Amino acid sequence: MSLRLDAVDVLSKWNAPDDRADRLRGAYLEHLAAHEDGMLKACRDGHVTASAVIVDADRARVLLTLHAKIRMWLQTGGHCEPVDRTLADAALREAREESGIAGLSLLAGGAPVGLDRHHTPCAVHLDVQYVALAPPGATELISEESLDLRWFAFDALPADTDDAVRALVARARETV
Repeated sequence: MSLRLDAVDVLSKWNAPDDRADRLRGAYLEHLAAHEDGMLKACRDGHVTASAVIVDADRARVLLTLHAKIRMWLQTGGHCEPVDRTLADAALREAREESGIAGLSLLAGGAPVGLDRHHTPCAVHLDVQYVALAPPGATELISEESLDLRWFAFDALPADTDDAVRALVARARETV
Protein backbone atom coordinates (compact mmCIF):
# COMPACT_ATOMS: atom_id res chain seq x y z
CA MET A 1 0.00 0.00 0.00
CA SER A 2 1.32 3.46 -0.86
CA LEU A 3 1.66 6.26 1.66
CA ARG A 4 -1.19 8.12 -0.06
CA LEU A 5 -3.47 5.08 0.14
CA ASP A 6 -2.53 4.59 3.78
CA ALA A 7 -3.48 8.21 4.48
CA VAL A 8 -6.83 7.76 2.73
CA ASP A 9 -7.44 4.57 4.73
CA VAL A 10 -6.44 6.14 8.06
CA LEU A 11 -8.53 9.27 7.49
CA SER A 12 -11.53 7.31 6.19
CA LYS A 13 -11.61 5.11 9.30
CA TRP A 14 -10.73 7.82 11.84
CA ASN A 15 -13.47 8.81 14.28
CA ALA A 16 -13.21 12.57 14.47
CA PRO A 17 -13.70 13.89 18.01
CA ASP A 18 -15.83 16.86 16.91
CA ASP A 19 -17.46 18.56 13.90
CA ARG A 20 -14.44 20.74 13.13
CA ALA A 21 -12.15 17.71 12.97
CA ASP A 22 -14.69 15.85 10.84
CA ARG A 23 -14.82 18.77 8.36
CA LEU A 24 -11.02 18.79 8.20
CA ARG A 25 -10.99 15.01 7.68
CA GLY A 26 -13.35 15.46 4.72
CA ALA A 27 -11.22 18.28 3.30
CA TYR A 28 -8.06 16.16 3.61
CA LEU A 29 -9.76 13.27 1.77
CA GLU A 30 -10.94 15.64 -0.98
CA HIS A 31 -7.41 17.01 -1.28
CA LEU A 32 -5.94 13.52 -1.64
CA ALA A 33 -8.58 12.56 -4.21
CA ALA A 34 -7.72 15.65 -6.28
CA HIS A 35 -3.92 15.47 -5.95
CA GLU A 36 -1.88 12.36 -6.66
CA ASP A 37 1.08 14.17 -5.08
CA GLY A 38 -0.96 15.46 -2.12
CA MET A 39 1.34 13.77 0.38
CA LEU A 40 4.50 15.41 -0.91
CA LYS A 41 6.11 18.78 -0.34
CA ALA A 42 6.11 19.26 -4.12
CA CYS A 43 2.32 19.69 -4.08
CA ARG A 44 1.97 23.48 -4.05
CA ASP A 45 -1.78 23.33 -3.36
CA GLY A 46 -0.90 21.96 0.06
CA HIS A 47 0.25 18.64 1.38
CA VAL A 48 -0.47 16.19 4.16
CA THR A 49 2.08 16.27 6.97
CA ALA A 50 2.48 14.14 10.09
CA SER A 51 3.36 15.27 13.60
CA ALA A 52 3.59 13.91 17.11
CA VAL A 53 3.60 15.49 20.51
CA ILE A 54 5.99 13.46 22.66
CA VAL A 55 4.95 12.53 26.22
CA ASP A 56 7.55 11.53 28.81
CA ALA A 57 7.63 8.03 30.30
CA ASP A 58 5.97 9.31 33.50
CA ARG A 59 3.13 10.67 31.36
CA ALA A 60 3.38 14.06 33.05
CA ARG A 61 5.12 16.29 30.49
CA VAL A 62 5.34 16.95 26.77
CA LEU A 63 8.42 17.73 24.72
CA LEU A 64 8.13 20.79 22.50
CA THR A 65 10.59 22.17 19.99
CA LEU A 66 11.33 25.83 19.48
CA HIS A 67 11.11 25.76 15.70
CA ALA A 68 14.04 27.53 14.06
CA LYS A 69 12.04 29.06 11.18
CA ILE A 70 8.71 29.76 12.86
CA ARG A 71 10.20 30.68 16.26
CA MET A 72 7.34 29.18 18.23
CA TRP A 73 7.11 26.16 20.51
CA LEU A 74 5.57 23.33 18.48
CA GLN A 75 5.19 19.57 18.48
CA THR A 76 7.64 17.57 16.37
CA GLY A 77 6.59 16.87 12.82
CA GLY A 78 6.79 17.78 9.21
CA HIS A 79 6.78 16.57 5.65
CA CYS A 80 6.15 13.01 4.63
CA GLU A 81 9.05 11.42 2.75
CA PRO A 82 9.21 8.65 0.12
CA VAL A 83 10.72 6.31 2.76
CA ASP A 84 7.56 6.56 4.90
CA ARG A 85 5.21 3.61 4.40
CA THR A 86 2.45 5.02 6.61
CA LEU A 87 1.38 8.29 8.22
CA ALA A 88 2.27 6.77 11.58
CA ASP A 89 5.76 5.96 10.28
CA ALA A 90 6.14 9.57 9.10
CA ALA A 91 5.07 10.94 12.49
CA LEU A 92 7.50 8.65 14.34
CA ARG A 93 10.38 9.42 11.94
CA GLU A 94 9.85 13.16 12.33
CA ALA A 95 9.61 12.81 16.13
CA ARG A 96 12.87 10.80 16.25
CA GLU A 97 14.69 13.21 13.92
CA GLU A 98 13.60 16.34 15.74
CA SER A 99 13.91 15.03 19.31
CA GLY A 100 16.88 12.68 19.05
CA ILE A 101 14.89 10.14 21.09
CA ALA A 102 15.00 6.51 19.96
CA GLY A 103 12.37 3.98 21.01
CA LEU A 104 9.31 6.22 20.70
CA SER A 105 5.96 4.47 20.41
CA LEU A 106 2.56 5.81 19.40
CA LEU A 107 -0.29 5.96 21.90
CA ALA A 108 -4.04 5.86 21.11
CA GLY A 109 -3.56 2.51 19.40
CA GLY A 110 -1.39 4.17 16.77
CA ALA A 111 -4.31 6.28 15.54
CA PRO A 112 -4.25 10.03 15.04
CA VAL A 113 -5.64 12.19 17.84
CA GLY A 114 -6.28 15.32 15.79
CA LEU A 115 -5.95 17.30 12.59
CA ASP A 116 -4.78 20.84 12.04
CA ARG A 117 -4.70 22.86 8.81
CA HIS A 118 -2.25 25.76 8.84
CA HIS A 119 -0.26 27.97 6.50
CA THR A 120 3.53 27.70 6.39
CA PRO A 121 6.17 29.39 4.25
CA CYS A 122 6.14 26.46 1.78
CA ALA A 123 2.39 25.75 1.49
CA VAL A 124 -0.71 24.80 3.44
CA HIS A 125 -0.03 21.88 5.76
CA LEU A 126 -2.80 19.36 6.33
CA ASP A 127 -1.35 17.98 9.53
CA VAL A 128 -2.29 14.59 10.96
CA GLN A 129 -1.40 14.59 14.65
CA TYR A 130 -0.30 11.71 16.86
CA VAL A 131 0.84 11.21 20.45
CA ALA A 132 4.18 9.45 21.02
CA LEU A 133 5.48 8.03 24.29
CA ALA A 134 9.17 8.38 25.16
CA PRO A 135 10.89 5.43 26.82
CA PRO A 136 12.15 5.71 30.42
CA GLY A 137 15.41 7.64 30.66
CA ALA A 138 15.00 9.26 27.24
CA THR A 139 17.35 12.14 26.56
CA GLU A 140 16.49 14.68 23.92
CA LEU A 141 18.98 16.05 21.39
CA ILE A 142 18.38 19.32 19.54
CA SER A 143 18.30 18.97 15.75
CA GLU A 144 19.22 21.62 13.21
CA GLU A 145 15.50 22.36 12.77
CA SER A 146 15.21 23.49 16.38
CA LEU A 147 16.57 26.31 18.48
CA ASP A 148 15.67 24.45 21.67
CA LEU A 149 13.86 21.38 23.01
CA ARG A 150 12.20 21.44 26.39
CA TRP A 151 9.85 19.36 28.53
CA PHE A 152 6.72 21.16 29.77
CA ALA A 153 4.05 20.06 32.23
CA PHE A 154 0.67 19.69 30.52
CA ASP A 155 -0.65 22.75 32.33
CA ALA A 156 2.51 24.89 32.03
CA LEU A 157 3.00 25.41 28.30
CA PRO A 158 5.08 28.36 27.15
CA ALA A 159 3.36 31.58 26.12
CA ASP A 160 4.86 31.51 22.64
CA THR A 161 2.90 28.58 21.33
CA ASP A 162 -0.48 28.59 19.60
CA ASP A 163 -3.99 27.29 20.16
CA ALA A 164 -3.41 24.32 17.85
CA VAL A 165 -0.51 23.09 20.00
CA ARG A 166 -2.50 23.69 23.18
CA ALA A 167 -5.40 21.66 21.76
CA LEU A 168 -3.04 18.84 20.75
CA VAL A 169 -1.46 18.79 24.21
CA ALA A 170 -4.95 18.63 25.76
CA ARG A 171 -5.76 15.62 23.56
CA ALA A 172 -2.44 14.04 24.54
CA ARG A 173 -3.29 14.50 28.21
CA GLU A 174 -6.63 12.75 27.63
CA THR A 175 -4.83 9.93 25.82
CA VAL A 176 -2.34 9.16 28.57
